[in-house]
Amino acid sequence: MSALDPVRGVRNLADLVRLSAMARPQAVALVVADRRLTWLELDRAVEAFASGLLRHGLVAGDRLALVLGNGVPFVVSYFGALRAGIAVVPTNVSYTERELADLMSQSGPRLVVADRTTAATARAAAGDVEVVVVGDASYDAIGQAGSRSDAIAPPNPATFDPESLAVLLFTAGTSGRPKGAMLTHRALLANIGQLRRLDPPVMVRDDVVLVVLPLFHVYALNAALGMAAAVGAACVLVDRFEPTASLEIIVRDGVTNVPGAPPMYVAWSRQPQLRESLASVRTLVSGAAPLAPGVLALITELAGQPVWEGYGMTEAAPVVATTLSSGRATPGSVGRPLPGLEVRIVDDDGDAATDGDPGEIELRGPNLFSGYWPSGVDGPGPEGWWRTGDIAYVDAAGDLHLVDRRRDLVLVSGFNVYPYEVETVISAHPDVAEVAVIGVPDEASGSAVKAFVVPLPGHEISVESIAEHCRTKLARFKCPTEIEVVPSLPHSSTGKVMRARLRDGLTGD
Repeated sequence: MSALDPVRGVRNLADLVRLSAMARPQAVALVVADRRLTWLELDRAVEAFASGLLRHGLVAGDRLALVLGNGVPFVVSYFGALRAGIAVVPTNVSYTERELADLMSQSGPRLVVADRTTAATARAAAGDVEVVVVGDASYDAIGQAGSRSDAIAPPNPATFDPESLAVLLFTAGTSGRPKGAMLTHRALLANIGQLRRLDPPVMVRDDVVLVVLPLFHVYALNAALGMAAAVGAACVLVDRFEPTASLEIIVRDGVTNVPGAPPMYVAWSRQPQLRESLASVRTLVSGAAPLAPGVLALITELAGQPVWEGYGMTEAAPVVATTLSSGRATPGSVGRPLPGLEVRIVDDDGDAATDGDPGEIELRGPNLFSGYWPSGVDGPGPEGWWRTGDIAYVDAAGDLHLVDRRRDLVLVSGFNVYPYEVETVISAHPDVAEVAVIGVPDEASGSAVKAFVVPLPGHEISVESIAEHCRTKLARFKCPTEIEVVPSLPHSSTGKVMRARLRDGLTGD
């Protein structure tokens, strides 16, 4: 078995840190501003934190909530909890007390780790649950207790059950209220293994990876941090994305690998000397939301290399497909499924959709979640298939194209209109940087299509030109009856357009 092979032999995700420390002890694991942490130093900190949690009274199967931004404490707390057999509940640091309290009440953590910027909200939301704060004695004491000569040893890696819950990530799922997707060590390791089977590889041991996407989201957590631990790459942790500063960090630290999201590339497309700033980068990836074809073309031209798009979801740990699988950065396509993951397109009756027709994506593979917390409801069926709620079709080349979420469907006079189809058409307009489409009430047709359009930098958009563009590309019932030009769109922490906010009349980030 290879020392860094996460598919065979590894049963606990945190053991990837130990294997990287054994293979590359003095190689840099984490970079935060001027601080450098080697894989050996990180592994020792993880071991101490794991032992400290057990001495603190937590036991395998308990849950640890993290209200932390991107930084060393997040990484140490995350891998330390996993090594101790404790499940981690990463939470969005921008959540209000009410939102955080709902997640706390659902997940039932035994301990909460916060930092000084989130401590007040975490304490108010946690109720009677203990909160330790990074930078205070309460947090330091955990690692110190784990470093004592009589420290409690974490579970034996050789007998650890990979079906143990590793991460409880709250997602909207197929309904409005957040639900906890249960991801086991098996699922997270499986997705890393699937990514590592891509050729050419998506990440290699000498990569320097920009981790500016939030670690509380599964994309950064597993496809970036988890992958880096598996191959022994270095992670440059950045707590907040800022276009100019992030490019300066790329140059300063020699970043070679960028897991990104569409808003990052939209913002970078406005930066002068983009090509020079990305000179060290070998791999640009975009996920979490579709990248507008115009932005893809612009970044490809300015950076001198393609942006590889992917499709995933929390319940798949997270990556499902990528254009790296097909080797073609085709606008509008998310490529092909990862090796070892089955994908099929079905109609409303669950039968295979006709070739080229849109249908719902079903998945089957070892990277799938175990259902929603706490009972495992709505997980994969008896034969292992799970219906995603996403609509897509497969083109003649075998590449997957997303159409939309089933719940975002707009019904116009009884006809189905998929917002993504309209967005794809409008995105092809030469003046458009980004677009979002929603359904709005209409007395005559029940619902009508409304488009929110963001212009490219230095471009002006004529509403009539967008309307005419749509009329030449879309059936009449699919054309927007309302077009609103806006300076920006509201996005989630990983770049998805928040259509619910647009429906509520809120625009802008």
